[in-house]
Amino acid sequence: MQVKTALILLMLTIVVVASFISLSLDWCSLFSADAAAKVREFLLGFLPPDVSATMLKKIAIATLETLSMSALGTLIAVLGGILLALPASGRAGSMAKHSTRLLLNILRSIPELVWASVLLIAAGLGPFAGTMALAMHTTGVLGRLFAETLENLPPDAEITLRLNGSSAAAAFLYAALPQGLPQMLSYTLYRWENNIRAASILGIVGAGGLGQMLKYHLSLFQMPAAASVMIAMLILVALVDAASFVIRRALTR
Repeated sequence: MQVKTALILLMLTIVVVASFISLSLDWCSLFSADAAAKVREFLLGFLPPDVSATMLKKIAIATLETLSMSALGTLIAVLGGILLALPASGRAGSMAKHSTRLLLNILRSIPELVWASVLLIAAGLGPFAGTMALAMHTTGVLGRLFAETLENLPPDAEITLRLNGSSAAAAFLYAALPQGLPQMLSYTLYRWENNIRAASILGIVGAGGLGQMLKYHLSLFQMPAAASVMIAMLILVALVDAASFVIRRALTR
């Protein structure tokens, strides 16, 4: 085992070193005085942030839009993930398990930005494309996590109900699902955190929310307004992370 671990670490080290060698990184230019002066000048352009009433109202509307995109996208993904997790956990036979897992792999292997770019062509600009992009990617992630949860549950309670005459659906609802529900809710909250960040970024390609507002002001070089939007993003992500952490701890207890 130690030899195997050493070989893996050696291979990783070779890959990292080869990556540095293959890339033409100009470290001297990056840490030069001229680069530092340009960065300082660029950052000072964001000060002071625009906190006018009109700007704050626009930020509030965009924040609600971002929250709505992430919440609705996560909800759709939860429903789709549960439906796909049942066959993916092996409850409908081996063929259904492998084909469903292949579908889940495809859904989650395509990033949200790619989904949004494709859906924008079909649905046009706006939060609908962003919401569906989040739902498609998150369905693949949650479906796989839910399937693993269901597959690793102790089967005793479900088997007992089946032996006493319960149907497969009743045994799942009253035995398997209550056991796996806390873990599944924890996964859902964690993915909602990620979708808040993703929803903010998806707006950059025209999918609405704070990201679209940020792109608009940056493209017009309105740096103080862009700074206000970025601050709103940071506050939103911090609040959601804190709330999700508290809820997850309560569930695990």
